[in-house]
Amino acid sequence: MSFVKPRQIFIQGITNQGRAFRPSDWAERLAGAMSCFRPGGGAGGISAAIGYSPFCFPRVIDGVKCVIVSEKLKDIEPMAWDFVLNFARDNDLVVVDACLVPDKPAEPGGSAPN
Repeated sequence: MSFVKPRQIFIQGITNQGRAFRPSDWAERLAGAMSCFRPGGGAGGISAAIGYSPFCFPRVIDGVKCVIVSEKLKDIEPMAWDFVLNFARDNDLVVVDACLVPDKPAEPGGSAPN
């Protein structure tokens, strides 16, 4: 049995001309708009806590604000996938295919690497 990880795209907060995208909280706003697209949907009650979707979330990578979008979002809601891609295109943002690599865990008896 082989496991294929869904593709991820990184929308970077830099325009194709190299300028920083504004407003400075754009990544949090975009990911917040996609927060209801999650496993189990936008359930109410205790599950309605504020948080980002595992399919679309903000990160700062090498000092650049990004939104990481999983291709699984396209399976859940194609219009949401189109929305984030059109957002990037309309704002002339850099988009790259990549894979978020988790931080290396701390060594036993030691501290996490820098």
